[in-house]
Amino acid sequence: MIDRDLLARCAAPYEVEITDTLYQQLDTYARLLVEWNEKMNLTAITDPVGVAVKHFADSLTAAPLLPEGKFSLIDVGTGAGFPGVPLALLREDCELTLLDSLNKRLTFLDAVCREVGLTANLVHARAEEGGRKPELRERFDVATARAVAALPTLCEYCLPFVKVGGRFLALKGPDGDREQEAAARAVATLGGKFVGAKTLTLPESPEEGVEPMTRRLVEIAKVKPTPPKYPRQSAKIAKQPL
Repeated sequence: MIDRDLLARCAAPYEVEITDTLYQQLDTYARLLVEWNEKMNLTAITDPVGVAVKHFADSLTAAPLLPEGKFSLIDVGTGAGFPGVPLALLREDCELTLLDSLNKRLTFLDAVCREVGLTANLVHARAEEGGRKPELRERFDVATARAVAALPTLCEYCLPFVKVGGRFLALKGPDGDREQEAAARAVATLGGKFVGAKTLTLPESPEEGVEPMTRRLVEIAKVKPTPPKYPRQSAKIAKQPL
């Protein structure tokens, strides 16, 4: 379904090699995404080029920031599995947890994991609820999130999951730089520290029929424990963002 050469060209700048195995797994994932999307709303992007670039290549931009060696990763508000599933398929030493508030999405992801041979812990919970669970709070080396909320809010959802010394990787759109400025107080309050941010273009070189997409990849280190009062209830987070 997906164009392997296109995916390889988009992923190459991020030190990602599209091996035969990875390609077959992602192609199966893409097929299931399109099939299941006919009966539930998973994504508005279902064309082969869009899936390859806007879902898979976009997810894999975070690959260079993953730790060396075995690590745990929670994908918060995972939706259809981005970026967590592609990153875990790339890194066999990743212990993956997928968290989402809608059980039907987790049903889809369970089918994907079984088809592609991926082991994942599927958690049905809202992010602010999961962040208070002892078995999830400050247990992960990496938390990821893509297109879930504005960065100040996203930090309150995600940083409570990250252990001290770990990282939160936020995959944002072209306005990510402005969101980063607005999130400074939230990051500090929640025990984080900005490490860096990169503006990316997918694909880097224009390809026939591919509309370039600007992305912002934000990396936040967890430098001290998140205070027990966070995360707050969702209504409080929405009414009074940090």
